[in-house]
Amino acid sequence: MQDQIVFEDNHLLVINKKTGQLVQGDKTGDASLLDLLKDFIKKRDHKPGNVFLGLVHRIDRPTSGLVIYAKTSKALSRLTQMVKNREIKKTYWAVVAKEMIPHSGRLVHYLQKNEKTNKATVFIKVTEGAKESILNYQLIKTLDNFHLLEIDLETGRHHQIRAQLSKIGVPIKGDLKYGAARSNPNGGIHLHARKLEFIHPVTNEKTEIVAPVPQDDPVWKACEE
Repeated sequence: MQDQIVFEDNHLLVINKKTGQLVQGDKTGDASLLDLLKDFIKKRDHKPGNVFLGLVHRIDRPTSGLVIYAKTSKALSRLTQMVKNREIKKTYWAVVAKEMIPHSGRLVHYLQKNEKTNKATVFIKVTEGAKESILNYQLIKTLDNFHLLEIDLETGRHHQIRAQLSKIGVPIKGDLKYGAARSNPNGGIHLHARKLEFIHPVTNEKTEIVAPVPQDDPVWKACEE
């Protein structure tokens, strides 16, 4: 676990999640990062009692990148409020199909989550039951077969980046659910929570954290070169 920790102090723990890892427990019963981190901290710090660790936000299981956990209840309550107030800026990297798209853009759609299929339906107009979803993207690199997009979220909806990029004809590499041509060998998708920017909830210091891309993936490595 130590190699996945990209930032830690007395209040926060920020992890570079691997593709396929669960952020918190779900119906699969698979071990979650939350449980693994609690066990790790308990052993590392020789804590006799239970370890407090609160999940601040989530990213999808097939996605990699930054996830914030709070080590104190004070930090958890403040960070949770910051998420609601959109005071934490999240920047993602996405490897997408190499199609003709503008080099930058602002996408505004309306997303409706289907609980049964665990998928978001995208509408281009205001639709009952659908939530406004906004992101800004910039094409920052072109590889032989793919584009690398940098994405800043204005809203945080279920599967937002995956669904919106699919809607404009550039599904994320490996994302079969949203129209990719084929799956990735590891079952993940090429979406990476690259950077977080926020004011530290306790020290009030400006904090910027960047997560390296998965180093075992040649496409991701080519993106970072």
